[in-house]
Amino acid sequence: MDDPARDEYWMRLALRQAQEAAEEDEVPVGAVIVRAGQLVAKAHNQVERLKDATAHAEMIALTQAAAAVGDWRLTDAVLYVTKEPCAMCAGAIVLSRVARVAWGVTDPQRGGAVSLFRIFDQSDLNHRVAHTAGVLEAECRDLLQRFFRERRQEGGGEDRWNRPAPDVQRPSSTG
Repeated sequence: MDDPARDEYWMRLALRQAQEAAEEDEVPVGAVIVRAGQLVAKAHNQVERLKDATAHAEMIALTQAAAAVGDWRLTDAVLYVTKEPCAMCAGAIVLSRVARVAWGVTDPQRGGAVSLFRIFDQSDLNHRVAHTAGVLEAECRDLLQRFFRERRQEGGGEDRWNRPAPDVQRPSSTG
């Protein structure tokens, strides 16, 4: 059963992780995993630092939690993350048998849990993940929006934070 006060407590720890990510010039997503009321993992995005596209907060936290509990099956764990997991992370969460995920901001453009890919709703998968959206949503959204607004305002031409939308076709260079 969801407990809003408990969810907010743990989401605040995830927000601290997200803030650490922002301070390291990483997309500010943070995650914590709780088992039996105890913190077993905390992580933030480290894609740029590690030069690893899979170094999302959720993936790192899942690895830490599995090591901490001595089992890859996290059947009694709750993962708190500041943004809806992407398809990669949602798949890993299902495979890890996480009991429940609570997130702050739903991601209609890239969300893998219930928005775009709806992995948590796939009845053919061998595990179902309970989920709660909107925990401290305003704070989570503000951190993400502020981060990208600041990066875009830094200017200096096109960079990794100011790319054209994916559906914009660039002329190919030949020669």
